[in-house]
Amino acid sequence: MSAGKTARVLLLLALLSITPRLFAFVGGGQNVGESTEVEATGRVRLVGTSRFPSLVITDGERDLFIDDAEREKLMDLQQQVVTVRARKYTYEVFLANGLLSLRYYILKDLVIVRIAP
Repeated sequence: MSAGKTARVLLLLALLSITPRLFAFVGGGQNVGESTEVEATGRVRLVGTSRFPSLVITDGERDLFIDDAEREKLMDLQQQVVTVRARKYTYEVFLANGLLSLRYYILKDLVIVRIAP
């Protein structure tokens, strides 16, 4: 193998070894500011994996995650369009390099306002 090919292979191996560290998540989520009172209308869906399911209300723009303590209120309403009043909490997940990776919203203190026919 020539010196140029060897150098490229070594560079590739070095990049592969540091890549997981570059994109590792730090600290999970954190609450951003105060919660806000919202009224959300959307379809109730179960998303995620069989080991880590999440109940969400999809309002057309985004998925609003339902707090685990509130799941029983909406579990029987899957695939139906509902309107709820709740407190919305915003959480952000950052990469190890400090860049924002993900922003998601959790609804707590749910009150069902309306269930569409």
